[in-house]
Amino acid sequence: MTQHDVDDEADNVPEWADQVTATVAKEVRRRRKELGMSAQNLADACEEIGHPIPRNVIANMESGRRASLPLVDVMVLAEALHTNPICLIYPVGYVEEVQKLPLRHSEQTWNAMRWFTGAEPGEPLALDVMLRLFHQHESEQRALHAAESSEQDEAWKAKSAGDATQREEALSAQAFYAERAALAKERLRRLRASIREEGGTPPMLLPSRFTDPFDDNNHLEEDF
Repeated sequence: MTQHDVDDEADNVPEWADQVTATVAKEVRRRRKELGMSAQNLADACEEIGHPIPRNVIANMESGRRASLPLVDVMVLAEALHTNPICLIYPVGYVEEVQKLPLRHSEQTWNAMRWFTGAEPGEPLALDVMLRLFHQHESEQRALHAAESSEQDEAWKAKSAGDATQREEALSAQAFYAERAALAKERLRRLRASIREEGGTPPMLLPSRFTDPFDDNNHLEEDF
């Protein structure tokens, strides 16, 4: 690599940082206008949240005169604009491509957002064990609730069946979904144990509309 190449790469870093700041500033302005808010309205909303961002600072940011944008400002601006911080950094649907990191080619904004948020437990996110476990935990909770819902539906069908054949079919389906629910419970139990083994605290369990799958009657661990 020549000295010229090194200099080009070094020059690209602040340029990339400027692009990220400009993207956020543009999306703040777009979202503010979409909500019919003035810069002063936005400043007032930020102050109400507890982190004042003066109107002139917002104006300088939107016009490109503010060179940097602290993360805490992005978080508060997002709340004031009734959106998520990630949507200011990666405005999916409004910006087609972004440069995820310096010295990288631009890519689809949606892909960059998934990388930033860890929305998919693939490489390199698979290297983060805790993130992968939490993804799996969320997936198993959805599977459990779906199985419980289907089990209850089939129980209702069996109870209101018009003949013996319909009743038997419903009872068979109910047993099938009950088994799926039991398997999901077991996988959840193992995942929560794995999270603890890694030194973490398992997430709160989503409430069930039907029965508490983690009460004492199930003889599972204390938080189950």
